[in-house]
Amino acid sequence: MSASTPAQTTAVTPATPPERRLELLIGGMTCASCANRVERKLNKLDGVSASVNYATEKARVSVPHDLDPAVLVAQVEAAGYTAELPAPPPEPGEPAGAPAEPDDPVGPLRRRVIVSAVLAAPVIAMAMVPSLQFTYWQWISLTLAAPVVVWGAWPFHRATWTNLRHGAATMDTLVSMGTLAALAWSLYALLFGTAGVPGMVHPFTFKASSADGAGNIYLEVAAGVTLFILVGRYFEARSKRAAGAALRALLELGAKDVAVLREGAETRVPVESLAVGDRFVVRPGEKIATDGVVETGTSAVDVSMITGESVPAEVGPGDAVVGGCVNAGGRLVVRATRVGADTQLARMAQLVEDAQGGKAAVQRLADRVSAVFVPIVIALAVGTLGFWLGSGGGAAAAFTAAVAVLIIACPCALGLATPTALIVGTGRGAQLGVLIKGPEVLESTRRIDTVVLDKTGTVTTGAMELLGVHPADGVDADEALRLAGAVEHGSEHPIARAIVAAATAKLGELPGVAEFGNHAGLGVQGVVTDVVDGPENSPQNGTVIAHAVLVGRPALLAEHGIELPPSLVTAREQAERDGRTAIVVSWDGVARAVLVVADAIRPTSAEAVRRLRELGLTPMLLTGDNQAAARAVGARIGIGPDAIIADVLPEDKVAVVQRLRSEGRVVAMVGDGVNDAAALATADLGLAMGTGTDVAIEASDLTLVRGDLLATVDAIRLARRTLTTIRGNLFWAFAYNVAALPLAAAGMLNPMIAGAAMAFSSVFVVTNSLRLRRFRSAVRESR
Repeated sequence: MSASTPAQTTAVTPATPPERRLELLIGGMTCASCANRVERKLNKLDGVSASVNYATEKARVSVPHDLDPAVLVAQVEAAGYTAELPAPPPEPGEPAGAPAEPDDPVGPLRRRVIVSAVLAAPVIAMAMVPSLQFTYWQWISLTLAAPVVVWGAWPFHRATWTNLRHGAATMDTLVSMGTLAALAWSLYALLFGTAGVPGMVHPFTFKASSADGAGNIYLEVAAGVTLFILVGRYFEARSKRAAGAALRALLELGAKDVAVLREGAETRVPVESLAVGDRFVVRPGEKIATDGVVETGTSAVDVSMITGESVPAEVGPGDAVVGGCVNAGGRLVVRATRVGADTQLARMAQLVEDAQGGKAAVQRLADRVSAVFVPIVIALAVGTLGFWLGSGGGAAAAFTAAVAVLIIACPCALGLATPTALIVGTGRGAQLGVLIKGPEVLESTRRIDTVVLDKTGTVTTGAMELLGVHPADGVDADEALRLAGAVEHGSEHPIARAIVAAATAKLGELPGVAEFGNHAGLGVQGVVTDVVDGPENSPQNGTVIAHAVLVGRPALLAEHGIELPPSLVTAREQAERDGRTAIVVSWDGVARAVLVVADAIRPTSAEAVRRLRELGLTPMLLTGDNQAAARAVGARIGIGPDAIIADVLPEDKVAVVQRLRSEGRVVAMVGDGVNDAAALATADLGLAMGTGTDVAIEASDLTLVRGDLLATVDAIRLARRTLTTIRGNLFWAFAYNVAALPLAAAGMLNPMIAGAAMAFSSVFVVTNSLRLRRFRSAVRESR
């Protein structure tokens, strides 16, 4: 026994990994600097390597195997934030319970905005319109404004305290100090000054007063600043949830339950109960539960969500299938080869999350400037107070000047600069078929130089269409289409639907079919019966003519000993060189015509490519189709072979985008399918067709609602214009502050004038943002 002990020890040692990866859900972060602070705090622990993503509010942590995860949670909480471990997955074979409905993270903020708006509106109105200032109106203003400043601005006060504990100052600091200073001075003026006397009037004037300010209140400044900043935070919170929604949408594409074969009987169980080696049944129209290999049955499987291919893949015994794809044909029995996190769908979800994690959220320009501006303003306010007190100017005058400094620096316009431009820009964009998800995606639009276009569903419609009928000598093309459409009517294959749609549109009602048969992966056959409708006395009148019709690939005709004449061989070869699908029609034992079917190119794709070049951009075509099909499409839309990348899988699309970025290009990706989601998230700018999947839309930065590639042109132009407006707003918001700060510090600016200046700066910012309503589509202007 003793001799076996070392062997047992040696066997156990490798089973204990030196480290493991954990994921923490982080709460309480208000800006990118918060994520950096949490990351630094976690990395201080021995053996811990952490990466915190502000956008997804998650921390990925590599820890020693023996480290208690509670230590990580405690470390994050010590930094002033919250942390929790995700719920563990169900044990193998254990059904997963219904997922709890996630709390609405925007709900509390929305309620805070609504309540603050209801309370602040009359305060602002009474302060700005002297005719509304009835007796004791100032006390009503105090009653209404105090909850806004204390409760409404509580997130800013809390964030300020957290930041101060770590020696940091952000826009939250200015909001908190500015609103509290305005409220504190208003209380002083009401209780100890002359502002609380009956009949006090608060005129709205820009004229500086020589009074010490004890007769003025600034409640509208405190309430207004709080309301405006809350509105900005509300829209920020909404846009930041996109990353989590993308992953949820991706995982929801999988099957929820599955019919497992156990002891010869089918048992319907949750998909989480599947184990490797289980055999399960997939009926027509059902999703394949997990990755596996077909054991029995043949069918056509819609794999567009994985590969981007518009034509379903024919599968039979021994062929691999991917979980989440839809069985479009016959009954299949599949043996599971990968389950859970090992499936291709789960790996795609991980790709999306990795891509989003690698694309760090752009920190707000206002926060970047505030990081320097706020400490300077605070120091200036304290210095102003000390200077006036030291020079014998009196406590009231000193405090008035210091409050004026804080109020003129209070970022009221900063809070409006981004959300107002975003609201107007996105509203105008919606009219043009463009959705901008948030201001953090706009900066990259200025630098974009390459636009990568997915083919299926983006450049093309994603649906098959009949492009042409090539009859043999002496054969009527309409007759070939009529008979083919009649037989294909019994099939649900996308190619069959395209032929039937074309035949019905051109020829009307199609004849019936008898003895219909489906040859999996090859085509269909049937007998089409016609009744001759001739002159009344004609001997042929009422004669029944039956045609044995074959419609499918050339291999189907070869099985029946039917050869193609040279003209049809030429037509078939030309179609295949163009990357299209050739379908042969024969009846009565003779090949009569070739039908050419392909994915339909959107009518506006060529014009969109031309207009993208006019913007100084380089369009590229990226597709999972073969090289011939890709080059055929590229030739029709104006993209040369050197800008076409074909035969790519979802993982390859991500690698292509990463390679282009490593070459120094700034890449925009346009796509529509699940297979594009990771590439959309990886690109500097992701644009999703609104006609595509929810996953692609959620993973993108811009959504093209019209489903028209021409909207890409408007999207980039509008995004750039919106960003320019935001930057202009921020510049002028700070310009007001910087210009007025010396006047306030010198005692030449009454705090009431400071409040008026900030109100005027807000009006200017809103007016500047409204100019975006005049943005016009370049496409519509040219028509």
